[in-house]
Amino acid sequence: MPESHYIGRFAPSPSGELHFGSLIAALGSYLQARANHGTWLVRIEDIDPPREVPGAAETILCQLEHYGLHWDGDVLWQSRRHDAYRAALATLQREGLSYFCTCSRARIQSIGGIYDGHCRTLQNGAQNAAVRLIQQHPVLHFDDKLRGRIVADEKLAREDFIIHRRDGLFAYNLAVVVDDHFQGVTEIVRGADLIEPTVRQISLYKQFGWQAPGYIHLPLALNEQGSKLSKQNHAPALPEGDPRPVIIRALQFLNQDVTNEWQDLRIDALLQKAVENWALCRVPDAADANTAFSNGSR
Repeated sequence: MPESHYIGRFAPSPSGELHFGSLIAALGSYLQARANHGTWLVRIEDIDPPREVPGAAETILCQLEHYGLHWDGDVLWQSRRHDAYRAALATLQREGLSYFCTCSRARIQSIGGIYDGHCRTLQNGAQNAAVRLIQQHPVLHFDDKLRGRIVADEKLAREDFIIHRRDGLFAYNLAVVVDDHFQGVTEIVRGADLIEPTVRQISLYKQFGWQAPGYIHLPLALNEQGSKLSKQNHAPALPEGDPRPVIIRALQFLNQDVTNEWQDLRIDALLQKAVENWALCRVPDAADANTAFSNGSR
């Protein structure tokens, strides 16, 4: 089949090794891209050094290869993209669409956790200040290809959010939008824990006049305590042995049809079978009870 215009991606942060929850996101995005005869990219989101673990990025790439998830083209490293993020910030500043904010987290929490635009007209200097976007394109809802219409908390959707942090680091929402646009990503497949920032990211696409990608938010794998598997919760790293049983377990988690014969296939053949039989419509759309938003209501 000829390659289509479909471009998907997997974009882990190097704050630790991949675990089963990470594999769900990687595998889901990989299968969706391959089933659409498209391109699957890998991006390392290494723009938050205090949270990064030395050597984790290289380990993640080795884990993906060990599990047969081979990407297209070169890996994009966010740590090498600072000029692009500075240019995006400069564009917003030049157009009068951002401002410096010196408000503390404590102040924002004291007023209910949603920023009230306090610094918008104060003309603060850059010293010890974050940069906030003047929200002109609030996104109150968006359509998820798996979950249907997802409605945002209106106050959060209208908030002037941070695009450059007080500590000098670029904010996740800015970097991810700049990079997805740069890479031509047409659809983002990721975990349901990232539903909430989606409306902010779409608003940035609108602010820059760019076409937003489509979105699919997969259910989250939970631990025995009912919390999502995460590096912060010390989820165990993916095993280094035979990857096939773990891939099969991930496919079963995604509610895909897996036959006994698949267990004897080599990893590449197993993944090819998974691509051929990939059915997004079978993926549970409500398996994660910890999503920030729900279909139709907060």
